[in-house]
Amino acid sequence: MRKVLSGVVAVLLTGTSGYAADLYQPQVIEAPVQEAAIVETGGWYLRGDAGWSYNKLRGAHFFQGGYAANDRDFDTTDLKSGFVIGGGVGYQINDHFRTDVTLDYMFKSDFEGSTTGSCGAGPNCTSRDVASLTALSLLANAYVDIGTYGSFTPYVGAGVGGTYVNWSNLNNTSCETGNPSNCDDTVTHGGKKSWRFTYALMAGAAIDVTCNLKADVGYRFRHVTKGDMFGFDSVGGGPGYDKGFYSHEARAGLRYSFNGCETASYIPPAEIPIEQPVYK
Repeated sequence: MRKVLSGVVAVLLTGTSGYAADLYQPQVIEAPVQEAAIVETGGWYLRGDAGWSYNKLRGAHFFQGGYAANDRDFDTTDLKSGFVIGGGVGYQINDHFRTDVTLDYMFKSDFEGSTTGSCGAGPNCTSRDVASLTALSLLANAYVDIGTYGSFTPYVGAGVGGTYVNWSNLNNTSCETGNPSNCDDTVTHGGKKSWRFTYALMAGAAIDVTCNLKADVGYRFRHVTKGDMFGFDSVGGGPGYDKGFYSHEARAGLRYSFNGCETASYIPPAEIPIEQPVYK
């Protein structure tokens, strides 16, 4: 009986071995490596902006009777707000960093000031001084785009450059303090023009409008440094200098990117043929 069982087991093992040898193993096909599509995030862009500038003159002073006389500050100074418009060209370096060069023009902002002292009308007089300025700023700027959240990309930035400040003539009328109707004749000081060092700080957000067009809404702080304000009048009074001014600007504009519509093309996965095992 033992010999019979041993023979049966041997026959079964031989058949199983032959069956395994006859099972065809399909060839393993490795999937080709798919190269990722490269999306260009950088590129040139154009921008245009407009806004309203709230201005704060840091003060003004003048020489009372020429350079050899006393240097005096204006008692009051007030520089009105003005409309700002500008444009520029820039380059998006990567998803988080970009730079541009901008040229902005601030339309006429009226100035009004006053001084006190003696005048032809009496020993105690108060003057009314009126003028206006325009300003053209050329700035090189750099920005950090913090991140994109849906269609919004908040950013911060800074700029440095120069501003060409153009003061109009200053008209000065001095009247007796106790009797404002008793006044000297109005005298005129010629306005001065000069380039001033300027820096700016910005913050805002870009909003996707289309694939290559963004709306830009933000705030800019601009500091224009001191410089010449007006010259001598016809009788030798002056000259005068301003101590610079600050601008707090609310701005809105558009940025057009030349390659903003470049997107990654879809590469489908490779089809891998699967062969069914063949039994011989």
